Amino acid sequence: MPLPPRFLASRLSAIKPSPTMAVTALAAELKAQGRDVIGLGAGEPDFDTPEHIKAAASAAMARGETKYTAADGTPALKKAVCAKFKRENGLDYAPEQVTIACGGKHVIYNAMMATLNPGDEVIVPAPYWVSYPDIVLLAGGTPVFIEAGINQGFKITPAQLEAAIGPKTKWLILNSPSNPTGAAYSRAELQALAEVLERSPQVWILTDDIYEHLVYDNFEFTTIAQVAPRLYERTLTMNGVSKAYAMTGWRIGYAAGPKELIRAMGTIQSQSTSNPCSISQAASVEALNGPQDFLPAWREAFRSRRDRVVAMLNDAPGITCPTPQGAFYVYPDCSGLIGRETRDGKVLADDSAVATWLLETEGVAVVQGAAFGLSPCFRISYATSLAVLEDACRRIQRACQSLA
Repeated sequence: MPLPPRFLASRLSAIKPSPTMAVTALAAELKAQGRDVIGLGAGEPDFDTPEHIKAAASAAMARGETKYTAADGTPALKKAVCAKFKRENGLDYAPEQVTIACGGKHVIYNAMMATLNPGDEVIVPAPYWVSYPDIVLLAGGTPVFIEAGINQGFKITPAQLEAAIGPKTKWLILNSPSNPTGAAYSRAELQALAEVLERSPQVWILTDDIYEHLVYDNFEFTTIAQVAPRLYERTLTMNGVSKAYAMTGWRIGYAAGPKELIRAMGTIQSQSTSNPCSISQAASVEALNGPQDFLPAWREAFRSRRDRVVAMLNDAPGITCPTPQGAFYVYPDCSGLIGRETRDGKVLADDSAVATWLLETEGVAVVQGAAFGLSPCFRISYATSLAVLEDACRRIQRACQSLA
């Protein structure tokens, strides 16, 4: 039965389903049909959740911790988050300054829903994670994009930030290391951006630090409230357990900021999801408080994969791939492929066409740069085995060599 006219909310017309999830789903569908497909769209570690974390979840179930918790998180997890911020970032937060949500995306959604009014602007550097602008739009705000291309390392400059700030600006969303590019802001670069923000007291900062532990080549991770204490009172520092601890399916994100903001976000959550999974919260306490000795080996594995993928993509005619400082993505420029003709006579008009062509001809699923707000590029996740990555890159090389 078709839906009645005007049954669906008009806000749906302003957003779209997640392109990264769509690519992953398409790759899985083609595999189910018997196609030889390598999916490089999913942004999740291929490592298993460490055993001590899984054991903590089992112990919580054995203790009967299977009931509702406080809507925005258990006292134990909030305490663990406070200890993490103090230990790793030099930031002091009290438990009432901490919120626990059903993943990092949920934190961002709560923050925007709790603060944005129609006409409020949110600065979103591009390339951006696909959900940022759509969450802003759902909350009634207006995303304002700052384009940071390959020539500037996919990072915005202080001059760009200053030019983008206006009387309606309420937030800056800053993601470092970045999804989709892996670019990371140094302490000096964050300090330079902070100097602009210090002159704009109406602008709050949401810093997405979900890839904090995935940095390479002796890069020193810092977060903006850490390097610019004067911004502490208007910064929401967001993180989670999904990427660092291979806990994507456990769905736990967390953030710390001013009490009034945290309280408002908790109100939104209390009338939407209510509490995150009690078992996942218990596991996350162990993730944050327990052994961290596996992280260096995981980082080294990701670094090795990164280096191999970058080298192989740069050997593909028409592709230029910079070396990212963090996360587990590369974001190669494919401008050298645009306008080229495929074996079946089609002209590659843009990066969406490139992504479709790679999937159809070589069975490699990547995400087009248009989904992240900067073309012509595509994103590859190297959070899979080295053998799979090498196979995928050889296929990409072969496809590029076939172009007229």
